[in-house]
Amino acid sequence: MKSIGMIGIGLMGHGIATNIAKHGYPLAVLDHPGNQPLDALLKTGVRSTPDAAALAGAVDVLILCVTGSPQVEDVLFNSGVLAALRPGTVVIDCSTAIPSSTLKIAQAVQEAGARFLDAPMTRTPKEAAEGRLNLIVGGEQAVFDECRPLFECFAENIVFAGPVSSGHRLKLLHNFVSLGFSAVLAEAAACARRAGVDPDVLVNVLAKGGGDSVVLSRLRPFIESDDSSSFRFSMSNALKDMSYYVEMTGEVGAGNVAASAVQHLYERAVADGGPNAPVPELIALLTGTKKKAE
Repeated sequence: MKSIGMIGIGLMGHGIATNIAKHGYPLAVLDHPGNQPLDALLKTGVRSTPDAAALAGAVDVLILCVTGSPQVEDVLFNSGVLAALRPGTVVIDCSTAIPSSTLKIAQAVQEAGARFLDAPMTRTPKEAAEGRLNLIVGGEQAVFDECRPLFECFAENIVFAGPVSSGHRLKLLHNFVSLGFSAVLAEAAACARRAGVDPDVLVNVLAKGGGDSVVLSRLRPFIESDDSSSFRFSMSNALKDMSYYVEMTGEVGAGNVAASAVQHLYERAVADGGPNAPVPELIALLTGTKKKAE
């Protein structure tokens, strides 16, 4: 089986790594302070190394699951990874990224003799742990086909989006819709609270009409009982994704009036509630019932 390396064992990456190891692939991960605890992975035979370049030079497939474009560029260009890649190695970027950066990275990887796929994810850490992510993949069809068995270890729905950067473009479109509706629903729920509307009635009315969606199911526990555990996505990540989307609209000359308003709302949320607050707490911030972050 192909040997796999992973950089970025955070909330999403930990689930991906767990399922890759479960399917028997030889797996090595980069030891990094930002990782989730590695104990369970190491007990299954996963190896850990502190050297990114050594990791990259020893595997057939290198998966990057980091925060965004600056981190991907830092890993590839500033830690010796690019120079260490062996001919034919496949680099898979599962982050959410700016498409113009993706194109630059893909070119550099190809010039180094390796191959590149952008494969951003949707869904949450819960589905990552269950091996049920959605993947949107951009790149060459032949490389996608070669890697599909690996993707099937940790993804339930796998879409080939087209050439390099297509995956990241579609991920930003997806997240604009998802985070945009989260912002709209949070404002409505906050208004309902201040107007004295019964939250159970609000949710039932939305669920039986045009407001029904995956976003409603994720925010519903907070609307009903201030439980944010069903949507573990931070305000800072929401702001990053919206900023990337607005940047993409500028690059392609598309309108972004609504997107800019949503971006501004998440900027306020990060400033008032802190970068690590989960998205459902937007409801409490807009209601005025959550204390501002110190």
